[in-house]
Amino acid sequence: MTDEGTPRRSVLSIVTRIPATLTFVALILIVGVIGQGLWRPTADQDWFDAVAYGLPSFEQGRFWTPITGTFFVVQPWVYIPTLLGFWGMAYLEYRRGWRVAVAYYWIGQLFAISGSALFLVLARTLPWPWAHDLAATVDVGASGGTMACIAAAIGLFAAPWRQRAWILLFGFAAVSLLYLGQLADVEHALAVLLVLSVDRSFRVQRTTVHEQRLLAFGTILVLGVVQIIVALAPTNGPFGQTSLSAQTSVPDVLFDTVVLIIAAVGLRRGRRWAWILALVLAALNVFIGALALFVHLVFPSDVTDIAGDLDVTVSAGFLWLAFAVLLLVARHAFRVWRQARTLTTGPVAVDEVKDLIREQGAGTLSWMTTWDRMEFFRTSTGIVPFQVHAGVAIVLADPLGTSEGRATSVREFIAAAEAKALTPCFFSSSSATKEAVPADWQSLTVADDTIVDLADLSFQGKAWARVRQSFSRAEREDIAFRLTTLADITWGIRQQLRAISESWVDDKGLPEMRFTLGTLQEAEDPEVRLALAISPDGDIDGMLSWLPVYGGDGRVRGWTLDLMRRRDGGFGAVMEFLIGSSAKAFSEEGAEILSLSGAPLAHESTPDEGVIGTMLARMGGMLEPVYGFRSLHQFKKKFNPRYEPIFLLYRDEGDLARIGTGLTRAFLPDATLKQFSAAGMELIRR
Repeated sequence: MTDEGTPRRSVLSIVTRIPATLTFVALILIVGVIGQGLWRPTADQDWFDAVAYGLPSFEQGRFWTPITGTFFVVQPWVYIPTLLGFWGMAYLEYRRGWRVAVAYYWIGQLFAISGSALFLVLARTLPWPWAHDLAATVDVGASGGTMACIAAAIGLFAAPWRQRAWILLFGFAAVSLLYLGQLADVEHALAVLLVLSVDRSFRVQRTTVHEQRLLAFGTILVLGVVQIIVALAPTNGPFGQTSLSAQTSVPDVLFDTVVLIIAAVGLRRGRRWAWILALVLAALNVFIGALALFVHLVFPSDVTDIAGDLDVTVSAGFLWLAFAVLLLVARHAFRVWRQARTLTTGPVAVDEVKDLIREQGAGTLSWMTTWDRMEFFRTSTGIVPFQVHAGVAIVLADPLGTSEGRATSVREFIAAAEAKALTPCFFSSSSATKEAVPADWQSLTVADDTIVDLADLSFQGKAWARVRQSFSRAEREDIAFRLTTLADITWGIRQQLRAISESWVDDKGLPEMRFTLGTLQEAEDPEVRLALAISPDGDIDGMLSWLPVYGGDGRVRGWTLDLMRRRDGGFGAVMEFLIGSSAKAFSEEGAEILSLSGAPLAHESTPDEGVIGTMLARMGGMLEPVYGFRSLHQFKKKFNPRYEPIFLLYRDEGDLARIGTGLTRAFLPDATLKQFSAAGMELIRR
């Protein structure tokens, strides 16, 4: 009952908050039934002129038509886009109330209708056929008001979607006006300009470097799509009509498209040469459009011979002019001349990183940043450890250094990554780093760090029964516990550990995961402790590796679990025995915490984490047969830990696909395509 009732209550709560929008929609449908507009073109009705708005209606004294025309639709099929267009009003009403939504609607509708009429009064004084045709046109529809509401709704979007939506809306309004040129298109453009003048939420210069590149990338792609469309379909814009017989040749269109794609890819990566190329293309199109318009005004009959269809040429000039302005405003976002291979600001030795961790302290995962394949970015307040994969600069754990300087390190790293056209993100970060990233960044809980507090650890009570049972069984089977380092063990034990590890890898079908998961190579660090379970015969039944967690001033405040390996056919409760024995030994040494680390993709998502959280939860379920992350997470609950969230921090959802690819390469840098394919088939089979 609860699961079924919750969605119903959610839908009902939304419906009750948009009464004005639903009223408008209902009135339009009712009028469509009464006036038969749902199945017959309204323009064919005898009474159409009495309800339609436009300059002729004003000149003939029908001043009520802006109101009456709102509730009619010109053609039956137009009901679909008309009703869908009310999403902006619904969103606005949901966020700001019905009074604001109704005000935006009616002000936008009346301004669009009256503004269009005033514009045509002035425009028809010129020898402009398009203006003369529209000046004699009447129309019906609610699109002026709905367009104003859509523009106002976009102003409420969170960054960076606000600027992206504005660009899409501008593109729609401009292309419709320049290439279709209907009365409704004039009204749409005026409604958008009205809201923009009041709202003023479109600020390209205040967006990030990444966002400016993305806007330029999207805009040039739109220009390319428009170029293809106008080459395949006739237009009827302010500068005249075009026909299919006067199309640009296919080779020309293909060549231009390839050039635009090359420029778009370069702009997406912040390349300076792409910015110059795009600016040259824009200047060339603006010049050709201006020349065509000039020749048309002076020698009307010769313009087609110079630049093809006037409407296409001049309209393209206007669009490219707007794009050129965008490029000039965002010029500082395009400074990368070649592919960035590294972000390093100079050599940083691993020993320096370890010294900084010891002196200033760090998180439970920070010792992983001393492993191979890590790069380091030196900031004014510390060091940021990262790896670059698939164009993504992935910071591991938290920036190193003082807690007071964390925000500065984060800011400097983001700026450097974006300057190199890399996508920055922070993986396996703590809540402290989450607070340090820009306010408009997004966060996703990717795991839960399982922390066992070692103070007063006694293993008493029902909650610790399984751990006590492992101690008793180990005592009966004469299993010995040994805490050591890899350098202090014999050659024979080393070979046993290697054999156990290789056997574990063979079962997976993929190489050992890296990045936040170590191997025996990382365990060779003399500061990494090994916990061994040794049978009476000298066989190694299981092993753990523990990474130091420094609290500052050279003091080890805890240990983080890394490697977990067991021998097939060995002591059954070996992992409970090893972790419990390690906890007891570390507690006696004075350590404060034991981190059992976080199992990737094993976080129990909550409804407020949205679609992405649900997607990751499903992915964790798919990978469970291969890596057993969820089983590992359940196993760690035996030690009664407390949980601290581990985050993926990123700019926005648009980066997630690339980040996913980068993380895959980070975790499996040595995996081949054949291994990926085999693992995928195994997932499908299971």
